[in-house]
Amino acid sequence: MNLGVPKETAPGERRVALVPETAGKLVKAGHRVLVESGAGVEAGFPDSAYTAAGAALGDPWDADLVALVQEPAPGQVGRLREGTAVVGMLKASTSPDLLRRLAERKVIAFSLELLPRITRAQSMDVLSSQATVAGYKAVLLAAEASPKLFPMMVTAAGTLAPARVLVLGAGVAGLQAIATARRLGAVVSAFDVRPAVKEQVESLGAKFLMMESQVTAEGAGGYAKELSADQHQRELDFLAASVRDADVVITTAAIPGRRAPILLTRAAVDGMRPGAVIVDLAAETGGNCELTDPGKSREHGGVTIFGPLNLPASVPLHASQMYSRNVATFVQHIVKDGKLQVDLADEITKATCVVFDGKARL
Repeated sequence: MNLGVPKETAPGERRVALVPETAGKLVKAGHRVLVESGAGVEAGFPDSAYTAAGAALGDPWDADLVALVQEPAPGQVGRLREGTAVVGMLKASTSPDLLRRLAERKVIAFSLELLPRITRAQSMDVLSSQATVAGYKAVLLAAEASPKLFPMMVTAAGTLAPARVLVLGAGVAGLQAIATARRLGAVVSAFDVRPAVKEQVESLGAKFLMMESQVTAEGAGGYAKELSADQHQRELDFLAASVRDADVVITTAAIPGRRAPILLTRAAVDGMRPGAVIVDLAAETGGNCELTDPGKSREHGGVTIFGPLNLPASVPLHASQMYSRNVATFVQHIVKDGKLQVDLADEITKATCVVFDGKARL
């Protein structure tokens, strides 16, 4: 099968869907990989690395399957041929116009953020691989902005107390943030509405915060689900008290297909110490902090609030490597004997196939 790798067009996007190493493995497996010139340059992969791996430079839109990181731009959609497959993080749940345009082109589209959380799909899980990068980078962003050093230091000028970091949400991004903050020497605590993650939090050396009457909201596939109004208010009150002593708060809570839940109100931020830092990793879906300005940083009462978008793109080499492996595994799942096989009875294919037979499936 001919696989195409275009250059990403979204502002600030530096990742590439397939890196040379993975492209080479696909070539050895019998596929032909067409890479748009310059597609991997910003991630640290020059054209020469692709050709050395056996890929060819060419027009990726002539391929049978086009691999993307983000959703294609309108002009790119217009270049897709009927019957071509598109694989990427298409944000299908919130992009009805894109699905309509893809259906009109009679292409077959797979949106990888919809992969089910099952054992067979773990090696394809793009959300987890990219969340790992985001959790790591969020801590570095906070450490750079904080007026405090993270580790305890015993110096000739006296002892410096370690920074106190609170992580809200202990999914993949949250756990990576915990691990990174601990490596930097901070005292770390975490909160999550899923009691099942308590052991994971504690295994990383952090304290798991428990409400006196713990709220529980674990949904299908291990994701959090929305709380009732009463539960959410109790959660807000608890977190407002918890952040008062924190030097850094990193928020990562998300509900699939919904706006991110508000965890920090304006009143909660008002109660934080001057110099404290909030990094809101849920900014792309509205933010966990009431004062988050997506894509920007702001100050409120001496507290700095970051609403970063697409943090994985700021570490493009490793983020691309992980994403590329996810994509290659998915391609091997849907392509057999050189041909695309759309088996909608298969749990993975059914969940991710959002356009088929000229129709949007969401």
